Amino acid sequence: MKRIGIMTSGGDAPGMNVAIRAVARKALSAGLEAYGINYGFAGLVAGDIHEFKATDLDDMVSQGGTMLYSARYPEFAQEESQLKGIEQLKKFGIDALVVIGGDGSYHGALRLTEHGYNAIGLPGTIDNDIPFTDFTIGFDTALNTAVDAIDKIRDTAKSHQRVFAVQVMGRKAADIALWAGVASGADAIIAPGFDYDVEAIANKLKKNRANGKDYGIIVIAEGDANSDAAPEFVEKLKQYGDFDARATVIGHVQRGGVPSAKDRVLASKMGAYAVELLLEGKGGLAIGILDNKVQAHNMLDLFDAKHQADDSLFQLNEDLSF
Repeated sequence: MKRIGIMTSGGDAPGMNVAIRAVARKALSAGLEAYGINYGFAGLVAGDIHEFKATDLDDMVSQGGTMLYSARYPEFAQEESQLKGIEQLKKFGIDALVVIGGDGSYHGALRLTEHGYNAIGLPGTIDNDIPFTDFTIGFDTALNTAVDAIDKIRDTAKSHQRVFAVQVMGRKAADIALWAGVASGADAIIAPGFDYDVEAIANKLKKNRANGKDYGIIVIAEGDANSDAAPEFVEKLKQYGDFDARATVIGHVQRGGVPSAKDRVLASKMGAYAVELLLEGKGGLAIGILDNKVQAHNMLDLFDAKHQADDSLFQLNEDLSF
């Protein structure tokens, strides 16, 4: 093996650039060449590929987004597109690939491995919804962004005695909502997989008001990218009391920004480990971190498994929010 290709795919996540840097520099330090592939699998098929030099990677640790850009390319599910991508890999002499992204990105990486090009997947997504890893690259930064926003919203909530329903990202996963809810001291958390009763939440807010707390914070997961989750909740809440309630959707600000120290270290560990696996001739693997130890799992196992959020956080918030 002489050359390793690197791409990012799917939604961007803080720390992707750190992972790119880690893969490229680990490859260069091992005497290999590193090539960047722009725009994910779409760029692979189009041949939008360039060589990395060590100086190209300066200051990447402090930049959000992805320097390799990203694009969704469902066409790569078709063998015709896969073979076109392999033609480009052969053209540039790339022997193996590291794909940084989520579940959809892993499917593409596995297809390449099945065609004889070893590929390793790194979990780059703010949603933290990949099985066999405690944390994904970008989750910690997105979480801190959400908590910072909620802390600022609380200032307005207290000043005007309002209830704010704050919607965070996460698609079908509950992780950002659960962690941000506990971290920000929310009065309630609404997230996929957890039952909730609007009337019960209204009664809790009324009880809090009687005890001297005249504002409220409800953290709501978007739920499969439902942009109306918070506004819908506010309308339902008003049916159970005289609440001055407002909805705030934090939105895509959670996907940007300078990656946290935790995401930088995580991305660096995972990126370097990916190169080590490729040097051992391995592919079709996805990297994760469990109990603070970087590990690799067969990608096929991930497709059959389901990510489990930390259920205890929901009950913890219930116990503390009074």
